Amino acid sequence: DLGDWVFVFPEESNTTHVLVKAKPEEPLLNFTVCLKSYTDLTRSHSLFSYATKTQDNEILLLKPKPGVYRFYVGGKFVDFRVPEGHRDWEHVCASWESTTGIVGFWFNAKPWPRKGLQRGYTVGAKASIVLGQDQDSFGGSFEDRQSFVGEMTSVYMWDTWLSTEAVREAMNNVPRQTPIFGWRNFPYKIVGQVYMKP
Repeated sequence: DLGDWVFVFPEESNTTHVLVKAKPEEPLLNFTVCLKSYTDLTRSHSLFSYATKTQDNEILLLKPKPGVYRFYVGGKFVDFRVPEGHRDWEHVCASWESTTGIVGFWFNAKPWPRKGLQRGYTVGAKASIVLGQDQDSFGGSFEDRQSFVGEMTSVYMWDTWLSTEAVREAMNNVPRQTPIFGWRNFPYKIVGQVYMKP
């Protein structure tokens, strides 16, 4: 249970990352990813990367620039524009459902207008899940200029779509729905210079 702890990514790197050691047992037709981050980066950086052997951007959440979050499913993406940096913690959740292709996005627990992406797609289960880097191949091919520098906490993934109330619970680290993995029971391995700090 990581509770009030955060991962600190102190510097740009093409190796440093956090490997999430849990993964879905079955392919995904619905999912939600949530996390909280704090950075002063203005360049593109990857927050959450879920790669399979056939698709490196199976699920990817990154910030190409301040005020924009880019969310990939199966190699295709949609952008969500958010208020530009007040240099504060930002909590984001992204939900996707295969039957409609609808993507839900929440910024600090406020829902944004929904968009469509990859209707009918299935997300593969044999995944490599990495925080702080963008996998350009399964489990690797990281680039300095896409690495995350800053702090990250409250990382969760579910195999369902979340309601706005459930997003709010995740933001406060008290989710009632059981995740595939989450901050209150988080299996991870640090690779390189990442530090756990309260």
